[in-house]
Amino acid sequence: MDFEYTPEQDAFRKELRGWLAANLPRDLCVDDPADDRVAPDRATFERRCAWQKTMHKAGWVGIAWPKEYGGRGASIIERVIWDEEYSASRAPVLPGMGLNLVGPTIIHWGTDAQKLQYLPRILNADEIWAQGFSEPGAGSDLASLSTRAEDKGDHYLVNGQKVWTSGAQYADSIILLVRTDPSAPKHNGISCLLVDMKSPGVVVRPLVLATGHHHFNEVFFTDVLVPKTQLLGPINQGWKVSTTTLMYERHSSGARNPIGQVRDLIAVARRLPVDGGTAWDDPKIRQRLSQLLIDCEAMKYTRYRALTRQIRGEPPGPEGSILKLSGSELGVRIADAAGELLGMHAIINVSTELVPDAPRWFNRLVAARQYTISAGTSEIQRNILGERVLGLPKG
Repeated sequence: MDFEYTPEQDAFRKELRGWLAANLPRDLCVDDPADDRVAPDRATFERRCAWQKTMHKAGWVGIAWPKEYGGRGASIIERVIWDEEYSASRAPVLPGMGLNLVGPTIIHWGTDAQKLQYLPRILNADEIWAQGFSEPGAGSDLASLSTRAEDKGDHYLVNGQKVWTSGAQYADSIILLVRTDPSAPKHNGISCLLVDMKSPGVVVRPLVLATGHHHFNEVFFTDVLVPKTQLLGPINQGWKVSTTTLMYERHSSGARNPIGQVRDLIAVARRLPVDGGTAWDDPKIRQRLSQLLIDCEAMKYTRYRALTRQIRGEPPGPEGSILKLSGSELGVRIADAAGELLGMHAIINVSTELVPDAPRWFNRLVAARQYTISAGTSEIQRNILGERVLGLPKG
């Protein structure tokens, strides 16, 4: 990869940075988007939808989407620049799964009617999406899902349950994996449906995290009628459709570089009093936090390796699984370091004069391990790398 930006790319960064500085409301900014990816209440959700509409009107939403579907057809490097600048501004995660997961999947698999119906509404935050994949008995082994969709002629009748459904309390629609052929091998009898969350028989129940946040939900489907026009991709080929969605999800999850968290933790260490000095005076603490910075840099260059393959037009390599694995495990190490450094300040979940962002570190400490499970567990990523990179036999 060429690490020098072209004048056009530098201009793109300057334009976006200037626009965010001029238009992003300060009270919408968040300390850590990873821990605040779902709005905590309806009022905040509505404000984030309004923010997306503002961004869309200015041409800053869905920039990687093809131009014919309302995007800017941005290059890979421009997408990286967008991610870096948006993250640096501490702007909130845009609502729902539509922009990064569902929209690209519909672009790839959807009918012309589906694209016309959904894509403009996704871009303008008029249609908020959830992802209905995991079930109580089908998480890492997603192909074991049991939610059924029975063929009733002109529609499907859906019965079953999904779990860990982020943002379902705000969603208008859900991209849903269902079993349409119970007699087929488990990967071959799955289909993908686009389901209206307001359909009779859909019930959402909250799952409150240990942090007190309501990110996740259970979603129940009881005799839910879904028109056959809402089938996404071929019948019984939903596994291929889901692979497209998971590819975008893992790229999105692995793309987050937590270097900002480490720098903020170093800033805390520089002012935290310990034995007449500060925590930063302790060489063990300096070494530990410096190593975390090094790990963040290593993760950045691993991402560049994946981007290089895309720029060359090569098929995806193992970097996606490496990024997902290293990113989620690094998040746990950062949380552990924060807990040991801050002690009581990390567990009281109350701002103090010494550590005004204590609730942020409480969230990191309590919530970090969930990212080793979502979008494919660390064990699954290790299996992928063992089989596809090291050539180890399947377990």
